[in-house]
Amino acid sequence: MTTAASLVTIEQLQQLIAHESAFTKSYGFVVTEASAGSCTLLVPHLPHFERPGGIVSGQVYMTAADVAMWLAIKTLRGIDDPSVTTQMQTYFLESLKSASFTCRAVVVKLGRSTAYGTADCVSADGRLLAQHTMTYAMPR
Repeated sequence: MTTAASLVTIEQLQQLIAHESAFTKSYGFVVTEASAGSCTLLVPHLPHFERPGGIVSGQVYMTAADVAMWLAIKTLRGIDDPSVTTQMQTYFLESLKSASFTCRAVVVKLGRSTAYGTADCVSADGRLLAQHTMTYAMPR
């Protein structure tokens, strides 16, 4: 039996977020890991997403978490899954100045029409920068 996860590759996920018209293209995310129910992105430091003083903007953490979860769901349901975000709770725990970070999302519960998961944004030295919980729904 073939599962959706076995059909979705890191290359397909990367292509989805990096093509010319992708809403995620300007962030420069790189898919570094993907397995059934999880996805990790490398989030590069880009000066145009800095707050005054070189602090990484909160929108970068939130977008990284949203995209990582969207891709994690695709590892379970397939690349064409239409799930969309219905709820997101973000806790900003520590700031990061002029540096890249990673964001790893994990699907905690997958139902027929909804998915629930978490995502952690972590600095290169292991500091937890932001933590997110998210719910997704499949449009009818």
